[in-house]
Amino acid sequence: MDKRTCGIFSIPVLIGALGYFVDIYDLLLFGIIRIPSLKSLGLSDEAVRTEGEFIISLQMAGLLIGGILWGILGDKKGRLSVLFGSILLYSLANIANGMVQTVNQYALLRFIAGIGLAGELGAGITLVSEFLPKEKRGIGTSMVAGIGLTGAVVAYFISKEFDWRICYYIGGAMGLILLVLRVSVFESGMFKEVKDMNVQRGNFLMFFTNKERFSKYIKCILLGLPTWFVIGILVSFSNNFALALGITDPVDPGRAIMFAYVGISVGDILIGLLSQLLKSRKKALYIFYAMTAVFIALYFMPGINNTSTSMYIICIGLGFATGFWAIFVTIAAEQFGTNLRATAATTVPNMVRGSLPLMIFLFKGIKDVSNDITAGIITGTVIMIITVTAAYFTKETFGRDLKFVETT
Repeated sequence: MDKRTCGIFSIPVLIGALGYFVDIYDLLLFGIIRIPSLKSLGLSDEAVRTEGEFIISLQMAGLLIGGILWGILGDKKGRLSVLFGSILLYSLANIANGMVQTVNQYALLRFIAGIGLAGELGAGITLVSEFLPKEKRGIGTSMVAGIGLTGAVVAYFISKEFDWRICYYIGGAMGLILLVLRVSVFESGMFKEVKDMNVQRGNFLMFFTNKERFSKYIKCILLGLPTWFVIGILVSFSNNFALALGITDPVDPGRAIMFAYVGISVGDILIGLLSQLLKSRKKALYIFYAMTAVFIALYFMPGINNTSTSMYIICIGLGFATGFWAIFVTIAAEQFGTNLRATAATTVPNMVRGSLPLMIFLFKGIKDVSNDITAGIITGTVIMIITVTAAYFTKETFGRDLKFVETT
């Protein structure tokens, strides 16, 4: 396919967006139906929280492992191999999720689903980045994320109409349907060129054998930490924070996730346009980081966040402010050569997702000696300082030519 004819509404972009839509539906579904699904298995309110933290941590661990596996496969065998294999695995795992009878079965299948879900975004962003001309790259990848992230909104509304088991069946069915549609997608021309070259492809260890490359890789991971602090802790457990803030009317974490992803979807599209306008990925990130800090502060202000309505509004704001997922993954793709690009773009976002258990560990450790509010503020402050520092030392990649390779 000629890049000059490959626009932001081309087949690779649309199929990538639909793939990410199904991915996000399945990824966030547990957070949305966590309470009713675990209660139906006979768990107490306290067990719903503790077992919920355990299951989401296992899902994120699956994402971490899957990110490495699919990333390597994407550079060794091609971007399409990941797009087909990952969606098949997580679709089947989600269908099986609708049949669980115990917490351990639930946790195991979320772990397997996590492995499958890990491949979708990185391979999609890599493929779109290599298809589109550099002047459209940021907008194209933001379109993938912006459209795809609405999967969380759909997951919420489906959860209100159907039993939680049916919700998993629907997610699995959507994935299998999309699998058929992907037959029309072409492999990346850049990958085909590199495949014929005498260079190592998909060698994950190459990130650790060169000091400069390792530094770039770690900084790319740190750029995305606020997204999963916000979604994995503040939004997913918004009902618990509401009690700590003295909010008397009930807060539904599923609804909070839905509202947050409405904001994220809009933010992800706008940051692509902003990056294009500013001719800079980093400047756009700084603006969104500032908004994230503001909304985290508002989240913990009892005088402002004092009703379920204010909680939901702030969750929309938090979502919008952390709507830099596509740009941060695009930066990761642009930082590395074609022979490591899929590995970078797939592992980096999943390293961020996989860091959630560490963030939960930090949060719980502080909470044990203080309270939910103090722990949330300190954890959020530490994460924002780390992220902004990483962004400062990250090289600008806007408009970079992606036809290069990494050498040992």
